Amino acid sequence: MSTADIQHSTAVAKRRATTTPREARMLRKGLLFAAPASLLLVLIYLLPLIMLGGFSVTDYTLGALRWNFVGIDNFTAAFADPVFMRALWNTVLYALIVIPCGIFGGLGVALLVHARKRSRGFWEFAYFLPVTATLVAMATVWQFLLHPTLGPVNAVISFFGAAPVSFLGNPSLLIPTLAMIGIWQVIGFNMVLFLAGLTAIPQDLQEAARLDGAKNPIDRFFTVTWPLLGPTTMFVTVTTSITAFKVFETVAVLTKGRAGSETLLYALYLEGFDYSNTGYAAALTLIFLLIVLVLSIGQTLHLEKKVHY
Repeated sequence: MSTADIQHSTAVAKRRATTTPREARMLRKGLLFAAPASLLLVLIYLLPLIMLGGFSVTDYTLGALRWNFVGIDNFTAAFADPVFMRALWNTVLYALIVIPCGIFGGLGVALLVHARKRSRGFWEFAYFLPVTATLVAMATVWQFLLHPTLGPVNAVISFFGAAPVSFLGNPSLLIPTLAMIGIWQVIGFNMVLFLAGLTAIPQDLQEAARLDGAKNPIDRFFTVTWPLLGPTTMFVTVTTSITAFKVFETVAVLTKGRAGSETLLYALYLEGFDYSNTGYAAALTLIFLLIVLVLSIGQTLHLEKKVHY
């Protein structure tokens, strides 16, 4: 590089480093406009998280005037607590059922609805209706539907000669039953997302694949539709996973957390609000947030490598 080039580069760098009065005013205005949103983020997200971390290392109970610093005792007590470990396993089992069924169920429904012409609007409304319904109210409806003697589900089972099934009374059926309700809840939302992805796929690619030899719709699905739905599938997977780990309403209404149906959110709700163990509940909340964060980031990093934008 010549001396002239070096001098020119130095002059450009100095001009860039020097802020003009107009640029300074624009910077102050920008910071002023960003201040309310930044303050809101601090008050709503950052400050409560800091307070949560502070409570998690104390033995504070709701309403107490004094508390002691206990370090990581709350966290070690959580993993030694059989109730918390059972709630963790129940939540994982629930998620293992809801996540794949919710994703592929939503995709299947979206493919069927997308192929409809005249009745598409009706089916979209019918499948999306559970998303708009209040889950607490619908949980009460499910309680009636699954009743061992009065419910229509067991009436159908008895009609075929089988013995009535206590879906909400048998401990081994509690989590699968709750997972079935969870799948019913998320399929409509996932259907809408997949429909948006299907609508964005150019029909020219489908026609080109058909001309290239992919006569069967299944072949065109795996060669064209499924790869182009990669970004949508990644988003649906992450959102469904978070929703599955946040299961609470159905447990609170249908089982009230009796043995065999505890979940993470319900366990920390009991500790924090029923038993007033605020410090211990804060530690459980941090564990829950860490699990969801690791799961979301892990899924995003893993799936992003396979997604072609």
